[in-house]
Amino acid sequence: MLPVTPLLGVVTALLLGAAVAVAGWGLLGQGHAVLRAGLRAVVQLAAVALVISWVVRSLWWSALFVLLMFAVAVRTAGRRMTPGPGWAWAAAPIGAAVLPVLGLLLAVGLLPPKGLSFIPVAGILIGGGLTATSLAGRRALDELHQRHGEVEAALALGLEERDARLEICRTAAATSLVPALDQTRTVGLVTLPGAFVGMLLGGASPVQAGAVQLFVLIGLLAVESVAIVVVLELVGRGLVARPAPAGIG
Repeated sequence: MLPVTPLLGVVTALLLGAAVAVAGWGLLGQGHAVLRAGLRAVVQLAAVALVISWVVRSLWWSALFVLLMFAVAVRTAGRRMTPGPGWAWAAAPIGAAVLPVLGLLLAVGLLPPKGLSFIPVAGILIGGGLTATSLAGRRALDELHQRHGEVEAALALGLEERDARLEICRTAAATSLVPALDQTRTVGLVTLPGAFVGMLLGGASPVQAGAVQLFVLIGLLAVESVAIVVVLELVGRGLVARPAPAGIG
């Protein structure tokens, strides 16, 4: 583990400065976004570090904390997809993906109803749902915008509006699953994920750590697959869409 010393803070600040500088130098248009993300992470982690030790003592407070995580995930993913009012529909893919997995784990007793266990697992799954929803929604809507003529052609051939949209955007949205697939395929060969390393450092055996990490990876594949399918349905039905430019429509 990295020693938590003032030097760690200095190096972290230097790395953030380097990320901002490279983003600006490379004309990525994300320099300010990188800086804001880094500073928000500092504030949020500091707040969580102060709150989490108290929250985990109560299952009810833990559940409220998870609901807060869910709400933030919905707003973040929704706003990434569209600035229009349809962003609130992001609750559907994240909820449909995460709730069944959490419910199953609680029902069979694999996940103890304790804050210290419930919050991390819920956070991992909600984070996966957020990523898949955000990526799938953006890619699907970008594809529909860029290939609008093909959608019109499909409609002219007699396809329903939902089917025409899905025919064009499904493949692009499906690529949102690639990061999770790559992470699962290369686990242990390229990276040692956090759950695995954390359990080893906590005294678990390599077999126990590997089993938990395998569950996390497979769980994320399930969550992200469901989220992408639900996002596609929402986009296909026009519930999630980009606002028309001023003066159009």
